[in-house]
Amino acid sequence: MSVPTTRQPVTTPSSAADAPVAEVEIPGLPRERSLTLERGLALLQAVAEAQSDAPTISELATAIRVSRAAVYRLLGPLQARGLVRREGSRVRLGLGLLTLAGNVLPQVRLAALPALRELAERTGATAHITVADGEEAQVVAVVEPSWTVFHVSYRVGYRHPARQGAAGRAIDLPADRPWVFSSGEIQEGAHGVAAPVRGVPGLRASVGVVAMRAVDEATVGPLTVSAAEAVSAALT
Repeated sequence: MSVPTTRQPVTTPSSAADAPVAEVEIPGLPRERSLTLERGLALLQAVAEAQSDAPTISELATAIRVSRAAVYRLLGPLQARGLVRREGSRVRLGLGLLTLAGNVLPQVRLAALPALRELAERTGATAHITVADGEEAQVVAVVEPSWTVFHVSYRVGYRHPARQGAAGRAIDLPADRPWVFSSGEIQEGAHGVAAPVRGVPGLRASVGVVAMRAVDEATVGPLTVSAAEAVSAALT
């Protein structure tokens, strides 16, 4: 993944309103177009992070520290692509973002498969990656071991409460806990071990295994952590 080179040291703000838009020089783009792109992205972020349901043009101008006229210019391309929509002087996120979001899970699935395959083969249990969606957790990729006599068949797309089962509870696991174990929380007789995927901005997910037999947590736990780290590396 290419990384933009900065013209000068920049302190990353915690939100769009915390600091002026940094001047970032993107290789292959003239300076003016690069700055316009950066401001357009900052504007989209400001709409998404606004405290009000639909921020006004003035509020957005204040948030990214540009003029109202500049906000109107920046909104044009975003509106044309359906990323935002205007209601008078107010701006909301557009449905075009759903198209972009719909392409995220296939990318996560593709990046996770090699690590899941290795985890399934090493543990003899069904490996999976689970992603948070609000208060629910959704299974987005599954790999079954190839050498076992029997194993759990885990359905891609299956949803359960985000705070239930090893996969759900691991998603927001504190930094001082590397993995979590569960037994019979979602399905009677099922045992699971899962570790959070850390270090990927905007992604709340876990990697784990599930089996219909006792799982050696001390052995499988570190393996799930390694798999989760491999997934994180593949996505960053």
